[in-house]
Amino acid sequence: MRSRTLACHAGFTCWKYFIESAKNAQPSLRGDGMEARGEIGQRIARARKRRGLSQGVLAGLIGRSESWLSQVERGQRGVDSHAVLGNLASVLGVPVSDLTASEAGNTMAEYTAAAGIRQAMMGYDGLASVIDHRLGEPTHESLTWLNDELRTVNRLYQATRYDEAGQRLPALIIATEIASRNAPAGERRSWHSLRALTYHSVATTLSRVGEAELAWTAGDRSLSAAEHAEKPVLAAVSAYRLGYIFVRLNEPERALRIAVRAAEALERSLKKSDPEHLSVLGGLYLVAVTAAATRFDRATVDAFLRQARRVAELLNGDRNDYWTAFGPSNVAIHELSSAVTFADAKQAISIGERMDVSNLASGLLGRRSQVHLDLARAYAVQRKDAASVNMLLAAEQVSPELVRYDTRTAELLVQLVKREHRPSTPGLRGLARRAGVI
Repeated sequence: MRSRTLACHAGFTCWKYFIESAKNAQPSLRGDGMEARGEIGQRIARARKRRGLSQGVLAGLIGRSESWLSQVERGQRGVDSHAVLGNLASVLGVPVSDLTASEAGNTMAEYTAAAGIRQAMMGYDGLASVIDHRLGEPTHESLTWLNDELRTVNRLYQATRYDEAGQRLPALIIATEIASRNAPAGERRSWHSLRALTYHSVATTLSRVGEAELAWTAGDRSLSAAEHAEKPVLAAVSAYRLGYIFVRLNEPERALRIAVRAAEALERSLKKSDPEHLSVLGGLYLVAVTAAATRFDRATVDAFLRQARRVAELLNGDRNDYWTAFGPSNVAIHELSSAVTFADAKQAISIGERMDVSNLASGLLGRRSQVHLDLARAYAVQRKDAASVNMLLAAEQVSPELVRYDTRTAELLVQLVKREHRPSTPGLRGLARRAGVI
């Protein structure tokens, strides 16, 4: 276990986070026919027996009949709901990938920019200047360029232009590392603040495109930089980024823990009139909502949604402080996503269809597209496949890279293709090909 403590500074509460690395578990649902179903069924049966559960008990815990589970374990039927598969994995205490067939393959598009980002992070540029401080100092010109470049990368990310953002990140990482290590002692805190913000951007981009392990490293570096900068709010933003990364690493308990601890500390130190701190606080509560939904804990989801709404009411409108995009609209989007996770299609559709995404800032294309993606999943649960495909096509029109890199969307496309009715879903095959799942 790693522990980091941010010293008390400027009237803020002391922070303590306990962060552990975890193995990435990307769910995958490829594989057709009896052979794949039989393999998945056998894996579910083995995991159930290791937990000491009978078929009747496990079926009751996931809200299905014992006969349904028996047929699944014998390969006579498949698990055609991703929410049910996730629920099974949660109850059995295993990653979803442990239950899916070995023939499945990876439905996630390869993020080619990851190699350059990894190399930049492994370069430890500027290390020599830590040993010999005479080797150079950053200039004001470099500070201006770094700030401008960081804003550009964050805008690209929120516009779901992940490839372009990733191509810019290596140079930004190298420049920030060199500058923060070469800075004069009196300016070092400011440079470490910029380093923290840089790694926030790196962590967010990598997590979104399926590079969760590398994203964790970036998130951990952002927290270290926030400590050196002695900026508690930046540490809170790091907790916010790490929380979502832990969810993608299939570690919802860690995500919930870090989000709640950071939110409690920020609440104690919060100046009620400070909108930037309120935005981060609200974002942390939404991390908790996502983590609790992943654990299928409806009561905890509802509790943190109430907290997030309370903070959003204090803000009285949508904001984008520290690129969190927090506000009433984002709270509603998380409420929609949670309903989809619980396979509550009726509630999800009710929320999504009355949501006006035009209220979102024009640059938040990812948030706009997420509404379409969640509605697509909800319609698929109701087997309204034509409506589901239409929502996916609408999402692709807004942000094609989000559709290409989103794991759950790739899984949904595989599911829709398996039960395809071509006359009612003429656009499905082309979309699936563009997303790389067929």
